[in-house]
Amino acid sequence: QVQLVESGGGLVQAGGSLRLSCAASLLFFSARTMDWHRQVPGKQRELVAEISSGGNTNYADSVKGRFTISRDNAKKMVYLQMSSLKPEDTAVYYCHSSGYDWGQGTQVTVTV
Repeated sequence: QVQLVESGGGLVQAGGSLRLSCAASLLFFSARTMDWHRQVPGKQRELVAEISSGGNTNYADSVKGRFTISRDNAKKMVYLQMSSLKPEDTAVYYCHSSGYDWGQGTQVTVTV
C-alpha cells in the first residue's frame, strides 16, 4: 500500500527549529520528485519545497534560506529542516509526490 507518513511536527517558539520527516513507501522512490507543502485552515495548500531525483531543490520565497529539503533514497525518506521559524510558518505540513494520495500531515505551530 502506497503511503506517505509525515512526522516531526510540534510546538516551537519563534526562532526555533524543527525537522520534519516523511516515510514514503512509493514505487521507484529514487526516481521521483518529492515535495513538502503546507496548509493553513481556510487557505489553499502551498508548495514549500521540492527535491528532484537528482537532488535539485526549489523553495518558496517565504522559506528560502531558512528551510532545507533533503532525501535518503536508501531509506525512502524525505526531510524538511526548518530553522528561524516564524509564527506565519504555522500550518499542517504534508509530504507529497505527484500522482499519489496526500498523507495525514504533521502540525507545526510556532508561537511568538
